[in-house]
Amino acid sequence: MKGLLKMPPIYVTQPYLPPLEEFIPYLQTIWNSKILTNGGPFHDQLEKALCDYLGVKHLALFTNGTIALVTALQALRITGEVITTPYSFVATSHSLLWNGIQPVFVDIDPVTLNLDPAKIEAAITPRTTAIMPVHCYGHPCDVARIQKIADNYGLRVIYDAAHAFGVQTEDGSVLNHGDLSVLSFHATKVFNTFEGGAIICPDSKTKQRIDHLKNFGFVDETTVVAPGINGKMCEFNAALGLLQLKYIDQALVCRQKIDILYRERLKTVDGIQCLNAVGEKVANHAYFPILVRPDYPLSRDALFQKLRDCGIYARRYFYPLISDFPMYRGAPSAAPSNLPVAKKIAEQVICLPIYPALGSEVVDQIVSLIAGNRA
Repeated sequence: MKGLLKMPPIYVTQPYLPPLEEFIPYLQTIWNSKILTNGGPFHDQLEKALCDYLGVKHLALFTNGTIALVTALQALRITGEVITTPYSFVATSHSLLWNGIQPVFVDIDPVTLNLDPAKIEAAITPRTTAIMPVHCYGHPCDVARIQKIADNYGLRVIYDAAHAFGVQTEDGSVLNHGDLSVLSFHATKVFNTFEGGAIICPDSKTKQRIDHLKNFGFVDETTVVAPGINGKMCEFNAALGLLQLKYIDQALVCRQKIDILYRERLKTVDGIQCLNAVGEKVANHAYFPILVRPDYPLSRDALFQKLRDCGIYARRYFYPLISDFPMYRGAPSAAPSNLPVAKKIAEQVICLPIYPALGSEVVDQIVSLIAGNRA
């Protein structure tokens, strides 16, 4: 206990940053060129490098993942209602409201915590135009079943893949599924560019439309073809991304080791359930969620506070549900009775700290607190 109190706070995540001295030459190049944004050389290099690394055909960089979600909906001209999950960060549903689209919430699967395909069809109405699932914690959705439903009803599929950088299933990158997939490169993510995001596009025509939309709709100096937005990634972010790619595999290995440590240490703690990897051939260990079951001696919130009192800033991702916030809870689909699994999970989940620099001794201290070995 005393050791923990003397330590600086341990947050749920900490951004990986490469050696500063390696970033200086990139900054010098920017200073020399005076090119700061509008599709500069680092921007174009990063788009190509990410396509190669992720195993995707086309990728459009953005200033952040939320603007990328908003633009993805614009790119596919989505209207009416979109079926989505209540168990996510609010940006998922906010992007719908910003486009004048009504989110329709569907319950989650109790194992994957992703949108439950078995519940989707009952939520489809004549106004439904798309499905927006989330690869929660980086675990892949049941993409085959979701696509079959979408094909049967003529719906588009846009994946919020903010957690899913580098995740692969047996058929390759999970980002290649759906009509579009959207990534976040926020500081909290596995791969960060300080701030940033991207849309994965299936073909060059779609990428061209997205590129127009993220730059005010400009085609050339005097031609505007759409009511676009300013969503461009600047050269500083792109330069960092290029450098980050040199270290991403190393960072993922560190995350995997921490994941293994948690699982080994927590497997004998009654009332604590670690989520199993579901469907990944290559996982990214973006988060480490646990579920605090009724047979654990403390409530979820009591354990959360115990950790916080000891300087461990775990997070209740995702609590409250999106559907509980004022701008959503009036909708029929937001009723708790419609979302029993999501509600239950939201009341049990805690995401424990995980990031490449997290030491094994800190993991041991966190587990000791959870196991009740420290007051």
